[in-house]
Amino acid sequence: MAQHIAQKLRLTSALLGTASRKDLAAAFRAVNPNTAFDLGRADKWLQGRARPRQMSVYDDWARLLGLEQPGTFVAESDLPAFTGAIAARHGIDGAELERRAGIHLEVAGHEERGMGSGLAGTYACYSCAWSPYYRGQLIRGRLSIEAGPGAHGLVASYREALPTGLLQFAGPVTPARRGLYVHLKEVGGDSQFFFCLFPQTQPVSVLGGYMCGSAVIGPEPQPSLTRILLVRLRDATSGAGTWGGYLPPGGSVAADLAALGIVLDHPDAVDRQLAQFFNADGGGGSQMSPAEFRAILDVFDRHWLNRQNGPALS
Repeated sequence: MAQHIAQKLRLTSALLGTASRKDLAAAFRAVNPNTAFDLGRADKWLQGRARPRQMSVYDDWARLLGLEQPGTFVAESDLPAFTGAIAARHGIDGAELERRAGIHLEVAGHEERGMGSGLAGTYACYSCAWSPYYRGQLIRGRLSIEAGPGAHGLVASYREALPTGLLQFAGPVTPARRGLYVHLKEVGGDSQFFFCLFPQTQPVSVLGGYMCGSAVIGPEPQPSLTRILLVRLRDATSGAGTWGGYLPPGGSVAADLAALGIVLDHPDAVDRQLAQFFNADGGGGSQMSPAEFRAILDVFDRHWLNRQNGPALS
């Protein structure tokens, strides 16, 4: 079954340097003037709402990329395999190709582009620390959203100043009717964060929702979830280069924001309100214990292997 079509089209566009759907369609026509790749259907493919039904599209796609693999590979491969194949074929670093894909292709129609109205800017981010060494504290990050070069899509860059060094991420922003989604990948690494936020409302003074990922500083990897608040800065240069990292225990978010030029009325009341917001899910970030999961894993592994191999495991 065809999978990851929208992401594969982004990677293809990033590789070819096409700046719009029209350019991408023209590239397909260059390898096959009668290609079934057309603008009308491409909108849905690029939005992840549909995938090409004609196998000829995937055959044209494989020729367009100069792959030795057939069209079925383009359709059915997972993203790492697809990225690796085209990166190797064209002599480009896979991580660099993914970075380009996050910002290069125009992926939304006119209505969806309207959904992203007013999002561009810089935000001070507060979320619950996942590291066991900073349990109960908030960590501060910095997120910037801007238009991707040569396209109308949006791209985000996010950073956290950790004791181990600066952690930097980048990736696409997807506005939708029922949510605002940000998928971030570590620059030069393999960590990933995913933001699922409430849809923005004008004047986009603040965004909020959940951030999902894995703890970066700690003895074990732990799938983690936290509430996150993104406060829009009036001056994008506020705190640049110096602000960030873990907020001291008991530190005031309102006072921290004041240092960035966001001076709120009744700061004590704001701090109480924000403390309630961050602690509403049981106090801090939610994490799955590796030991807890391994106990469940043991039950289902044994069941699976017993059915595969016949004799029960002792």
